[in-house]
Amino acid sequence: MTIDRTGAERLRGRIAVELARTRARTALLTEAVDDADLMRQHSPLMSPLVWDLAHVGNQEELWLVRDVGGRPPVRQDIDDLYDAFKQPRRDRPTLPLLPPDEARAYLTTVRDKVYDLLDRVAFTDRPLVADGFAFGMIVQHEQQHDETMLATHQLRAGPAVLHAPPPPEPRARVAGEVLVPAGEFTMGTDTDPWALDNERPAHRVELPAYVIDAAPVTNGAYRQFIADGGYDDPRWWSPAGWRHRGEAGLTAPMHWRRDGDGWAYRRFGRWSPVRDDEPVVHVCWYEAQAYAAWAGKRLPTEAEWEKAARWDPATGRSRRYPWGDDEPTSAHANLGQRHLWPAPVGAYPAGASPLGVHQLIGDVWEWTGTTFRGHPGFAAFPYREYSEVFFGDDYLVLRGGSFGTDQVACRGTFRNWDYPIRRQIFSGFRCARDASPEEAHR
Repeated sequence: MTIDRTGAERLRGRIAVELARTRARTALLTEAVDDADLMRQHSPLMSPLVWDLAHVGNQEELWLVRDVGGRPPVRQDIDDLYDAFKQPRRDRPTLPLLPPDEARAYLTTVRDKVYDLLDRVAFTDRPLVADGFAFGMIVQHEQQHDETMLATHQLRAGPAVLHAPPPPEPRARVAGEVLVPAGEFTMGTDTDPWALDNERPAHRVELPAYVIDAAPVTNGAYRQFIADGGYDDPRWWSPAGWRHRGEAGLTAPMHWRRDGDGWAYRRFGRWSPVRDDEPVVHVCWYEAQAYAAWAGKRLPTEAEWEKAARWDPATGRSRRYPWGDDEPTSAHANLGQRHLWPAPVGAYPAGASPLGVHQLIGDVWEWTGTTFRGHPGFAAFPYREYSEVFFGDDYLVLRGGSFGTDQVACRGTFRNWDYPIRRQIFSGFRCARDASPEEAHR
């Protein structure tokens, strides 16, 4: 069943805007450095920026030009070069990658074909094109790589090349914990048209009462953990975490260094004093878990995080975002690389949940205590390699997005995942605990 002409034109317009907006961000990240910098690998954890650049074009060609459009290939000869499963990141600098000018020309050719296709496509009930899903998937894919490229910029040496205004100052005082009462809520979605396979299907989850931090753990709180010898006390660490702490030589969040009696933090080529009221960022899951144990708490489960972020106690329904169903604005959350670091706690009161939990969207990805698996009834779509091949005990779920996550790739159901040792990502956390009997029966 096709949508009506007005609806189809509205959808075409939205897709065109998102494609152009996303490509402008990709250009900003790749034109900020010279060609030699684009070709260089700044960390074995990351690809050369030029690999990401051509990879987003190759995915756009595969899914939109070839699959949706049924058009002949543009560069079938490079498919293997830009297959993330065939080419480990550490090996990508040795590949015969397209040089920057050729990569940019390739992206332009592909995009021209996509715009031509967009003018003609019928949004039928074929799942790949219904509601423009394939276009939304490709926009989200490119934005995810833009965030990866932003993380690469954070790892590169040399002078600062990215610039953005600082995030807003606090507008509300936020501290303490929030009680989430026992009961059912709807987790996941069946209705968000561009939601990816691991966000589906919607299902009911019953949770006992629990308590969750009203804000992400701050630098100031984390500094207390460091000062109390948290990195040197095995009581707070799991056996695997303690072993990793020793092997990796962990003593503080990534990009921190001692600065007199305090700490400094390197952000995209600039050193500045660590600000106590900002959410801590660049910590791995093991560090988050150890801090939570030291604080007498634990990491929230993924379901606890999502209930705190989406459940509306007045109606019993789950919202798209903590503040409601409306798309994020600059008043709601720190998203989209508008700023280059997390906003201080209390900067976004308009983005709080009905229960008063703040900054669940944007600022820092939040580690949860849950390993990555499919929701009950999960079905891989449109390919197993997006989610299903990562299910199991190796990956931990992160939720909520960061300052580097675009709004099109972030919603109350969106799920991210990574190894527990990873901290080059823009990762932080908040804590939770079981409610006491007295709290549970308030």
